[in-house]
Amino acid sequence: MKLSDFDFALPDDRIAVRPATPRTSAKLLLAEGSTIKDRHVFDLPSILRPGDRLVLNDTKVIPARLTGQRFRDGAEGRTAAKIEVTLLDPQPNGDWAALIKPLKKVRDGEEIVFSDDLTATLQSRADGQGLLQFNLSGNDFDTALNAVGAMPLPPYIAAKRPADEQDKTDYQTAWAKHSGAVAAPTASLHFDDALLGQLTDMGVTFTYVTLHVGAGTFLPVKVDDIRDHKMHAERGEITAQAAAEINATKSDGGRIIPVGTTALRLIESAAQDGRLDAWSGATDIFIVPGFAFQITDGLMTNFHLPKSTLMMLVSALMGVDKIKAIYDHALAGDYRFFSYGDASLLVPG
Repeated sequence: MKLSDFDFALPDDRIAVRPATPRTSAKLLLAEGSTIKDRHVFDLPSILRPGDRLVLNDTKVIPARLTGQRFRDGAEGRTAAKIEVTLLDPQPNGDWAALIKPLKKVRDGEEIVFSDDLTATLQSRADGQGLLQFNLSGNDFDTALNAVGAMPLPPYIAAKRPADEQDKTDYQTAWAKHSGAVAAPTASLHFDDALLGQLTDMGVTFTYVTLHVGAGTFLPVKVDDIRDHKMHAERGEITAQAAAEINATKSDGGRIIPVGTTALRLIESAAQDGRLDAWSGATDIFIVPGFAFQITDGLMTNFHLPKSTLMMLVSALMGVDKIKAIYDHALAGDYRFFSYGDASLLVPG
């Protein structure tokens, strides 16, 4: 298929720069088979069924944008350079791959000072990125980072306004637990504790998995033939308990509905013959029309960028023509798009 098959025109004013307040008041496009209905997220208890299982990504977004200084002693005395850092991907040894601007102002082995508590040393560089080793780890790193970092808003929001303190709440799910993401699993931003309680009371169950969303989720597709696109990799984990819960629901005839494309990509990466086992590693699964879903029965997700891999994923689930009809309906119905926008619940017929 061609990249142009996943394109559509989006007016600039339809890009949401703040979430709905309260979270559950966001609009929800319900697409079941051939029908499309306009609902709200707070209607989920009347839409979902007892026995349904929602799969939730419990990754935690870190405030990955940092401003620091590099100091250097020379003939002119001590000089400083302002350095902007965006953390991209944690490495197994605790280092971080990062965008560093301007990278040419920092030599390998030099230190960048972000605060009295937090510093990082440039270990190496490759492909326009740097590898940073921080002076702290674990909870100490998290505390120092939270004190000075800003949330890594998506480029289409950051171009309209800077991140602020409100984003540290807005751009985080109600169940965020495991730090490591530099982008939020945004469909999950629509839930609050009260809605989770209502769903529990009606017999909907929840399973938590972890996929650390990377900045690659915003990378554009640059090839006309989508088969030539190389997907970015993201790290994830499905525990034995999570796999057992999902398998039990499938065996009992319940529906598995990931909340967000990240949760969907993770469970489909680990699926074998329609079942899951415990799984840990990196996935670069690329889901396009023709993909055979093994676990997923439906998907709650936001509205995605034109010509993106996520448009290809939802087209694989619902069909290209159906997704075009869904997006035409959303555009005509004043839905808000992208990370802070409205949601859809997609259930194939």
